[in-house]
Amino acid sequence: MKYVLVTGGVVSGLGKGVTASSIGVVLKACGLRVTTIKIDPYLNTDAGTMSPFEHGEVFVLDDGGEVDLDLGNYERFLDIKLTRDNNITTGKIYQSVINKERRGDYLGKTIQVVPHITDEIQDWIERVAVNPVDGKQGPPDVCVIELGGTIGDIESMPFIEALGQFSYRVGPGNFCLVHVSLVPVLNVVGEQKTKPTQHSVRGLRGLGLAPDILACRSTEPLEENVKAKLSQFCHVPISSIINLHDVTNIWHIPLLLRDQKAHEAILKVLDLQFVSKVPREPKLAEWTERASKFDKLNNTVKIAMVGKYTGLSDSYLSVLKALLHASVAMGRKLVVEWVPSCDLEDAAAKETPEAHKKAWKLLKGAEGVLVPGGFGDRGVQGKILAAKYARENNVPYLGICLGMQIAVIDFARSIMKLPAANSTEFDPNTTSPCVIFMPEGSKTHMGATMRLGSRRTYFQVTTCKSAKLYGNTRFVDERHRHRYEVNPEMVPEFEKAGLSFVGKDESGKRMEIIELPSHKFFIGAQFHPEFKSRPGKPSPLFLGLIAAASGQLETLLQPDSIIVTPNPKPRLIVPKKPLYNAHAKKTLDSLVNGYFANGNVIHT
Repeated sequence: MKYVLVTGGVVSGLGKGVTASSIGVVLKACGLRVTTIKIDPYLNTDAGTMSPFEHGEVFVLDDGGEVDLDLGNYERFLDIKLTRDNNITTGKIYQSVINKERRGDYLGKTIQVVPHITDEIQDWIERVAVNPVDGKQGPPDVCVIELGGTIGDIESMPFIEALGQFSYRVGPGNFCLVHVSLVPVLNVVGEQKTKPTQHSVRGLRGLGLAPDILACRSTEPLEENVKAKLSQFCHVPISSIINLHDVTNIWHIPLLLRDQKAHEAILKVLDLQFVSKVPREPKLAEWTERASKFDKLNNTVKIAMVGKYTGLSDSYLSVLKALLHASVAMGRKLVVEWVPSCDLEDAAAKETPEAHKKAWKLLKGAEGVLVPGGFGDRGVQGKILAAKYARENNVPYLGICLGMQIAVIDFARSIMKLPAANSTEFDPNTTSPCVIFMPEGSKTHMGATMRLGSRRTYFQVTTCKSAKLYGNTRFVDERHRHRYEVNPEMVPEFEKAGLSFVGKDESGKRMEIIELPSHKFFIGAQFHPEFKSRPGKPSPLFLGLIAAASGQLETLLQPDSIIVTPNPKPRLIVPKKPLYNAHAKKTLDSLVNGYFANGNVIHT
């Protein structure tokens, strides 16, 4: 087993997650099977109870693991399915050691950070690294490990010590350390400064780890004399100093690594440069085409993102990525208008009139409206108003989780004339409880007590837009994260009034997808489709939103259209009539090669 460790220095937020993901992409393009592990040095057991303002979005895995958003980057870039064990936290490690101590596993020993905590970290890495995550049998070839935080953080020290020991445990040729650092430019001087990176590497060496490769972040490409200086003072060959300068989109990062021969440097450290199954050049034609296509997009599609965490884009990272995947697939340049839901409310008109006016102007100027998930009652009335605006004005709407629930509440209030309609999350004593607490949920413990992970949704109406977008399949498996759900006792009343529940769970009692049949595009999903969207396989519901917002939905839903869907099994619906021109044939070939590189294609 080979290991690539990615660490960061100088400042946080340098893009270690994207760098680690891109390294995985390049190695995978070299024919290697890749898995990943993210180490978060915080004491939380998982990311489930953290505020999005604190740590960005909470990413949910198939097994229900609530993990760091970087695991979302790994899954999207590498098209893999990770587990909760692929995210290590200080809380998990200490909890495991304490549980062993309580059982008497340590035979009366004094439990210490070294060796017990550090051994647990190493054992965890070795155990998880061999688990396949690409749907194939047998262990992967390489595990890319990202250490969160910055070198020098006190909470990272046990992990640094453990990883130093681990490099010795696995031996030379099996461990490669990539250190991501910043090379800033001071406006006063106007030159790239290497001192921060020098200090960062010196600190790393002082902790027992020596970098094999430097990945230097900068605004502009590194000058050759700067590389030479870094090489001299950091004891890293110039050929192993990779520059990750600012690019137009993150899909260029794997291409930067390839162009600077980063794969050759990594393969050399891992003793893989002469392995016959590893090609000399990574196959990244699909990435090149996608990055180039993104840069050439001119026609825009404007989507209003109505939420309560709009001050931090990482709070909705997967939603943004899913919108981006869909917009590129539909040939549109994505423009996201951030609309704070609180500013849409009537109270804001009195307290902050300028913000209120601006929010409504942004909402009314958008071609599509998206209300993502969330918790708590702050800004909920603004979200309800956004759903009402989209419904009444025939504006394409997609509501996710809470976004579906507030659409149901608006429908009950406006169409069914139930002014007290609400969720028991926001009004426990409401006389018209449209949304209720799930019976198996816990009201005393917050962590991992929701309906989490992959659940199956069965389509009740085969002719609905959702079913068509998913390729006319009978069911789909999507990831969930919620405590409240639509009240099943009120469903007959809703359906009688015109709201269609087109997707339900296997019991038929949980409402998964809603649609307004008379609307251009008005869909709500209790699950989170954004978590399974991929650059080459956009989420069908996001694809539908972008298509509707850009006037392409009818074409997308035509029986002889090409519809791509990864769930539950890749399908390709081809035109019934022959392809008469070269352009159409080229388009079809591109889709087949781009979206179904694994050959898992069904023609119907």
